[in-house]
Amino acid sequence: MTALEKYQRLEAAALWREGPQAQRRDVILSIGEATITIADLKDQPLTHWSIAALTRANPGDLPALYHPDGDPDETLELGADETQMIEALEQLRGAVARRRPHRGRLRMSIMGSFAAGILALGLFWLPGALKDHALTVLPQVKRDEIGARLMAEVQSLTGAPCTTAGGTRALALLSARVTHEGRKAPQLHVVRSGLRTTMHLPGNILLMGRGVVEAYEDPEIPAGFVVAEMQRATQQDPVGRFLDEAGIGAVLRLLTTGEVTSEALSDHARTLLATPPEELAPEVLLEGFRAAGVQSRPYAYARDITGETVLPLIEGDPYPSGAPEPVMRDADWLRLQSICGG
Repeated sequence: MTALEKYQRLEAAALWREGPQAQRRDVILSIGEATITIADLKDQPLTHWSIAALTRANPGDLPALYHPDGDPDETLELGADETQMIEALEQLRGAVARRRPHRGRLRMSIMGSFAAGILALGLFWLPGALKDHALTVLPQVKRDEIGARLMAEVQSLTGAPCTTAGGTRALALLSARVTHEGRKAPQLHVVRSGLRTTMHLPGNILLMGRGVVEAYEDPEIPAGFVVAEMQRATQQDPVGRFLDEAGIGAVLRLLTTGEVTSEALSDHARTLLATPPEELAPEVLLEGFRAAGVQSRPYAYARDITGETVLPLIEGDPYPSGAPEPVMRDADWLRLQSICGG
């Protein structure tokens, strides 16, 4: 009650009745820090009431009638000539009321917080959880189907993959060469346009732009691009990448019907072709080169001829003296370079 110290010296005459059978007595009422004191005319305290428990029985009417909360039989009556004391008591009661917790407000606050929590759960946790569940239960045959359909959408933008008898065989040899034990060799394709370096699709499909095989003289360079793209595929599930773009509707459709729409696949194909390959940490790339038995230095200089931005790949080359075995024979390399017609 320190905010209302101006009332602590206020006194007023009042009528007090201790109980329903008792006579009303003339008393002097004074205000303390947390209580009101009721004293007789000789200034002897008769009782103390807690200001926090003070209740008015007849709000707005005069004489003002008060009683302790829960005990309406004990009363204190203030006449119309004690308006200053009545005003003080009302202000004190109002201050106490404002500090009390309001059940309705508390209930609404709790309900609001609960609703906000549910909304946040739905917006931030549920989509990710549903996507993770979809990726867990999705069979490989469905992944292969999504990859094949996405490949068809990509071909509508890049044209059909390049094929020649010797070049296709050289691609198969390259795929087998860079695949270490315990991993399935990717399906390699070279496309004529629309792709500058590499990208991967669901179903273990890996695409290379024709420049990757035509612009360099060393077969370890395209081998390096393939190794790097294989590492990207291990960092993010390609179906998960598609579902991230397609949204929660595509996730629910895949879970309930096992299908994805052609529109979503078409949009994703355009996104993949327009998005540069994700940058991987040097240690992740070097791990892939080490497992594939391929030097990282040729790939590094193909990305940056100065070597400044790829220094960790140059200095950390797992095979600085040369790969354990050649990537491919010269004849196969020449066939691969001419797979798109030279």
